[in-house]
Amino acid sequence: MTATAFTILLGGPLTMTDRLASQLAGTRVIAADGGMRHASAIGLTPELWVGDFDSTPDALIAAWPDVRREPYPPAKNETDGEIAVAAARMRGATRLILAGALGGERSDHAFQHLLHGLHLAETGLDVLLTSGEEEAVPLLPGVTQIDLPKGCLFSVLGFDALSDLSIAGARYSLARFAVPFGSSRTLSNVAEGPVQLTLGTGRAMLLARPLDMTGA
Repeated sequence: MTATAFTILLGGPLTMTDRLASQLAGTRVIAADGGMRHASAIGLTPELWVGDFDSTPDALIAAWPDVRREPYPPAKNETDGEIAVAAARMRGATRLILAGALGGERSDHAFQHLLHGLHLAETGLDVLLTSGEEEAVPLLPGVTQIDLPKGCLFSVLGFDALSDLSIAGARYSLARFAVPFGSSRTLSNVAEGPVQLTLGTGRAMLLARPLDMTGA
């Protein structure tokens, strides 16, 4: 990793795994409100802690007295996560790991993280969303190579109609396939190792379960 790789700690669940530890190694960290609770588990100290702190207990604040905090009012136009991402971009971020972005009690937040991740990828950033047990990678027109464990489950979810989608390195390969918007055709594939995806037009998200070998 380089000084331009940032981990953003968000409020969703986060399971620490060897794979996640490797992904986070060497990154700079910014915590968004209650996402700070993951800092101890990942073994990295954030350089900044932002948010309205409405989901941060006093005990958590007391546990990290030396981390710089930037408070925002609860009545604001952006989520705490978006504020944290903006802070990372101001510091020169070229890669973002949105940790704690998937799952949890708030489906609206998880879905917004997926949309935000796609938007960030469209601006040229390298983006990974993760809960430790699940990972999401934006897919835009062009070629995307993703290093997945052999036998793990993954799906491609289209946010548009997709054209010329090719999938190589998977049990169910595709070659220049058209996927209508809302189709389930690209759900529940199995990685045979690193997976290469080529997309002609459209936007999608690859969701993988790197610890789930039930399809192997």
